[in-house]
Amino acid sequence: MARLDRLLANLGYGSRREVSALVAHRQVELDGVVIKDAGARIALTPDLSSRMTVTGRPLDPPAPLTLIMHKPLDVVCSHKEAGRSVYELLPMRWRARMPSLSTIGRLDKDTSGLLLITDDGEFLHRVISPRHHVAKRYVVTLDRPLDGTEVDTFADGALMLDSETTPLAPATLEILGERLARLTITEGRYHQVRRMFAAVGNHVTALHRDRIGALGLPDDLGPGDWRVLSPVEQGRIFA
Repeated sequence: MARLDRLLANLGYGSRREVSALVAHRQVELDGVVIKDAGARIALTPDLSSRMTVTGRPLDPPAPLTLIMHKPLDVVCSHKEAGRSVYELLPMRWRARMPSLSTIGRLDKDTSGLLLITDDGEFLHRVISPRHHVAKRYVVTLDRPLDGTEVDTFADGALMLDSETTPLAPATLEILGERLARLTITEGRYHQVRRMFAAVGNHVTALHRDRIGALGLPDDLGPGDWRVLSPVEQGRIFA
């Protein structure tokens, strides 16, 4: 159970005073009935978003919330980096949600594809923890032709990145064309994919993440689009 004013304030609808004003103006309904008490206790049932409306629109999903986004190029994954961020693709009030939303790992502004955003700290750490070995797959376009030796180099677990002292975990490279490949990694080091190809004398010209674990980027999710990730889809990440 949660107090209505605290629930709506945590979802970014305004301060508790502003939420109280919404209630006073008969702007909050549950099962079609106007709620008149901002201090009313609300059961946080899974179907609450379909039963409650605020200003005539369905309630935003309460925490815990995980989103899947098709990150477009030229947006960043941090509040602190210069430029437009992925958070600007979400409803403005979501920036005031508590707990706050965070990306699960990052894709740089020149990388597109599957991005997860969550307010569930336990789920976030489970995805990024090296103990769980969650695989991330990337489609890579290269500046120079592949010669085939990269497959074994990436797979043997001995490749060292510049300025690092620990070799990379084995990675799987599938060559799709002269300058096109799919790379699956289980780590998340800084700019890892780009640095791996730099280590074998090549340069990444385009990078797109299409899979995390067994969860693929949906075909119907265009660049900049997002939706709530279902529990079943969350399970595919660890399949």
